[in-house]
Amino acid sequence: MSSNALQDSKALQRLREKLTKENLWLYIVKELAEKPTYAYQVKVALKEKYGIDAATVTVYTVLYRMEREGLIAKVKSGEDTFYKPTEKGLQQLQKGIELIVEVAERLRG
Repeated sequence: MSSNALQDSKALQRLREKLTKENLWLYIVKELAEKPTYAYQVKVALKEKYGIDAATVTVYTVLYRMEREGLIAKVKSGEDTFYKPTEKGLQQLQKGIELIVEVAERLRG
């Protein structure tokens, strides 16, 4: 690893954490928009599709918070419980993506 890579690694790691684990809701709404699913499957998708290895308890905590905020809804089908995005959740996802793009464009100049 070059000396520049070593210097950048902590800063980039912090950025990666902020854009992924600290904003799981973005990825979760995106996943649920593609297919309403179970909480554990959300955790699996985060790892497989986005490389985010969030602790199971973290995913469940975020799902609970998102439900309280009206971003997702819990749906019961028989004994199964799965989650789907609400209209508010889909709108907030779009606004979140727009914000990320705006910031990236500003940084690019």
